[in-house]
Amino acid sequence: MKDRKTRQAAGASENEIPAVKGEITVLHVDDDANDTALMQAASRKAQVGFQLLNVSDGEEAIAYLCAAEDKAVTMPSLVLLDMKMPRASGVEILHWIRQHPKLNRLPVIVLSGSELQEDIRRAYAEGANSYLVKPLGFEALVELIRKISSVWLNAKD
Repeated sequence: MKDRKTRQAAGASENEIPAVKGEITVLHVDDDANDTALMQAASRKAQVGFQLLNVSDGEEAIAYLCAAEDKAVTMPSLVLLDMKMPRASGVEILHWIRQHPKLNRLPVIVLSGSELQEDIRRAYAEGANSYLVKPLGFEALVELIRKISSVWLNAKD
């Protein structure tokens, strides 16, 4: 089965951000409990190697990434980031990640409710790899998770 081969080949080198046992580990940063529940349900339905870690605000995200850098918790393979949150905005988190020497290559996909061109430009200016406008339908979210998993795991072959 290709998934098994892909999972076996998915071991991270010293220069890569590590994944867990052939899974991609995704840090989902969102203060909306409904969006978090939807993401969790979609990741279960996608049935792919996708470990979802949820934090509810920017300060928790930064604390988690610092702990991951110290190897106290799993380093995420990528970050799914809401832009409008309490305590530290998505823009602030994105800026912090891009300024951090050990995390600046960490892929970040912005999931935001804002369609404003100013917000989209600002996210890309701060180093976002992609920008998607919420709400995403459930099936679209499942497909996104499958695509992320497929691209990430195939890139490690």
